[in-house]
Amino acid sequence: MASLGGFTAKSKMGTSASGDNGFCTLMEYMGRGGIDVGDDLVVLFSHIQYASKRIAALVASPFNSSLSKQDNAAGAGSSSDRDAPKPLDIVSNEIILASLQNSGKVAVMASEEDDAPIWIDDGVPFVVVTDPLDGSRNIDASIPTGTIFGVYKRLVELDHLPQEEKAILNSLQSGTRLVASGYVLYSSATILCASFGSGTHGFTLDHSTGDFILTHPGIKIPPRGQIYSVNDARYFDWPEGLRRYIDTVRQGKGKYPKKYSARYICSLVADFHRTLMYGGVAMNPRDHLRLVYEANPLSYLVEQAGGRGSDGKVRILSLQPVKLHQRLPLFLGSLEDMEELESYGDIQQKVNPGYEV
Repeated sequence: MASLGGFTAKSKMGTSASGDNGFCTLMEYMGRGGIDVGDDLVVLFSHIQYASKRIAALVASPFNSSLSKQDNAAGAGSSSDRDAPKPLDIVSNEIILASLQNSGKVAVMASEEDDAPIWIDDGVPFVVVTDPLDGSRNIDASIPTGTIFGVYKRLVELDHLPQEEKAILNSLQSGTRLVASGYVLYSSATILCASFGSGTHGFTLDHSTGDFILTHPGIKIPPRGQIYSVNDARYFDWPEGLRRYIDTVRQGKGKYPKKYSARYICSLVADFHRTLMYGGVAMNPRDHLRLVYEANPLSYLVEQAGGRGSDGKVRILSLQPVKLHQRLPLFLGSLEDMEELESYGDIQQKVNPGYEV
């Protein structure tokens, strides 16, 4: 049997979780893969994967330039605004919302694209938080983009509250309460990487069948990498501790006696995916990334793979969100690299001159 990405789903999961061709799809893995996620979560993920395939096709379409933010902004203020093409991230948001509504399993969706969470249904089990299309500002240059999402249980103890209030409070759960999270990378391949609390697993879209195939079961981030991912152009705005760390590791004078290399795509999902595969650290030291939609879901994934997510001082998943669009510094990566980075102390950038790019 051939392997995908260096793995064989059959050998890792056993024949009971594999299809007739020996490969294991996402739905087969969740349904018969030896993990007890429950039927409700299987149904929810069937709709999430459907949404991601629609977004993948949209991103790859030769006609998506008409949906760019720049083109949309050019028509702002005209009488035809209502009929103007919508930016890709807005369309992606609508695709995800429709899929979650159709699943019949989601009580509330909170999205980076919406000012407030949207209450969908009463008496159903899940809350979904999402960044529908991360990295969309660079899509015209064909830079990889992604969708990030996290899944919580609905807080039934809040059911008596007014709809708006319970929608917000359900969306502001601590990352320790996540029951699943994932991202979809739209690149040379479309990869859905997810965790249900028992490891982190990667599924690659087979365009010939429309199935997400298990290609990277049980991902383990290396305890150390040799790559750091950060915008080096901001070096002189960084605090002294972060500058010392970067100076040290790229000279090979850190605890790992090899010179580190910089790799920076400026697309969070892409930078994180590479870090998960090869190890090292991906970071944005400014109060820039969102705790609810980005930091919590990705920190859950990296921890399930044996790494660490931090704001530079404390574990991301231990933080209690207080605002829906709360921003913070984010550091994700290999456990030993993260411990060394945090040991420098002063790594959160508080100076922000107001960057244009």
